[in-house]
Amino acid sequence: MASVTSLSDSVQQHLASALTATRPEAAGADPLLRRSDRADYQANGILALAKKAKANPRELATEVVSHLATGDLIKDVEVSGPGFLNITIGDRAIIGNLAARYADDTGRLGVPHAERPGTTVIDYAQPNVAKEMHVGHLRSAVIGDSVVQLLEFTGETVVRRHHIGDWGTQFGMLIQYLDEHPHELDHKDAQVSGEEAMSNLDRLYKAARRLFDSDEEFKTRARRRVVDLQAGDPKTLAAWQKFVDESKIYFFSVFEKLDMEVRDPDIVGESGYNDMLAETCRMLEESGVAVRSEGALCVFFEDIKGPDGRQVPLIVQKSDGGYGYAATDLSAIRDRVFGLKADTLLYVVDARQSLHFRMVFETARRAGWLNDDVSAVQLAFGTVLGKDGKPFKTREGETVRLVDLLDEAIDRASAVVREKAQDLSEEEIAERGTQVGIGAVKYADLSTSANRDYKFDLDQMVSLNGDTSVYLQYAYARIRSILRKAGDARPAAHPELELTAAERSLGLHLDAFAETVTEAAREYAPHKLTAYLYQVASLYTSFYDKCPVLKAGTPEQRANRLFLCDITARTLHQGMALLGIRTPERL
Repeated sequence: MASVTSLSDSVQQHLASALTATRPEAAGADPLLRRSDRADYQANGILALAKKAKANPRELATEVVSHLATGDLIKDVEVSGPGFLNITIGDRAIIGNLAARYADDTGRLGVPHAERPGTTVIDYAQPNVAKEMHVGHLRSAVIGDSVVQLLEFTGETVVRRHHIGDWGTQFGMLIQYLDEHPHELDHKDAQVSGEEAMSNLDRLYKAARRLFDSDEEFKTRARRRVVDLQAGDPKTLAAWQKFVDESKIYFFSVFEKLDMEVRDPDIVGESGYNDMLAETCRMLEESGVAVRSEGALCVFFEDIKGPDGRQVPLIVQKSDGGYGYAATDLSAIRDRVFGLKADTLLYVVDARQSLHFRMVFETARRAGWLNDDVSAVQLAFGTVLGKDGKPFKTREGETVRLVDLLDEAIDRASAVVREKAQDLSEEEIAERGTQVGIGAVKYADLSTSANRDYKFDLDQMVSLNGDTSVYLQYAYARIRSILRKAGDARPAAHPELELTAAERSLGLHLDAFAETVTEAAREYAPHKLTAYLYQVASLYTSFYDKCPVLKAGTPEQRANRLFLCDITARTLHQGMALLGIRTPERL
């Protein structure tokens, strides 16, 4: 089915035609149409047009209105203030447009595909091998997964990449430590879970790090082991592969708990670009983008200086011949641009790494790997804070393990579901508790603009009141309950009916779903979708309180209100799915 033109787009087109008819030189001018509390929409663009034409804005507005036909779409237009247009939409148009969205048998609710979809490689959810995932890994995973859903839904070809930390000094350190302390890693017990195995590895990594930092002789041996790893020594490589495999099992278990799909082919860590590093350095040096400085291969930037006023370089290759993160990230860009044929490279990475990526992207531009046709964007995110407004830590000052945080969210949500449960078995309560708990964590993250910090408050997250996923899930479940109770009465659109104020408000907002999804995808902004969905649930609550559905005055009104219920449920269901959140049929 073709996409459905929204009411605002239709009104915009009518206004543009009226503006052109009034002043031909105004062709292409933006009427600046916005939702308004004075009417359904307000157009403010005439003021700028009048200023440019040196005309009286109210007189110009009155002239535009004379060229604006009223009917099913535009019921009424009035000139307000210095030259605003207040526009009221006809009830028939509201229900008619929603009916067209409802009839979309693709399930897209009339959301169009992007006009010029391309290929985006999105780099997100980047845990480290041999280290447990902690609260700091939450945002990259949750934000990245939602952006993937949004982009794919609007027609973009999306290539997922999980750039896991699986190479470098830390592995030489860990392998050498285990060589010297083999008794500390015993996985003979087949019952050891992925989480327990990872907890052991994490503990060993910390022990190895302490020894590395305190014992110069061990540090020397560990660095020699890094050379063995890079040279492909079979024994060293086998030990490394075991760590990677064991870590992946753990990663998959955590992502499964987060209700996220992470596929093995999408995991291309630092090691995946090893064969490209030398060539990347050669290309940068031969082109003059990078130069040797004190033995290291560096890229300098006029506007990036340290406290001493000297330029701070991006070090691509160290003076000892080793490669840093920059060489790997630049090689990844080459692979993604020339191998995967990406138009856009999107990195969902902590804002604290912004300077690094700014330097990497600029280096790639100087090398010609990024240009007007291929762009790289960092979707930088803020920090997860505790209730005290400080970075989220345990009472002992340790970073909070992600699995512990998710388990607690599920426990809290299960208690809420159990309290509200009607005719649900323990198994169903556990399933709903998981869906509500994980949804609560995701929604709290996604409802905050990515670049802002946010407070992690489980009590608020699982509340039935306020801007929470539980509130939206409850609204959806309540609608499904009403539809089940309707019996033989079926949802059906009746455009001929006069709508109440609550029906109009809900209908007009539902019609904005397509443009909201399009905007959220274009701007990589899931928080715009969460804000929209919260408003849907709030307007539905108002409609439900003021408009009897099953006891409506006439069969036609009942069918029309069931129709409004059903399209609200479909909008909530689809919108929440794009956020990676489940909508249970019963709560």
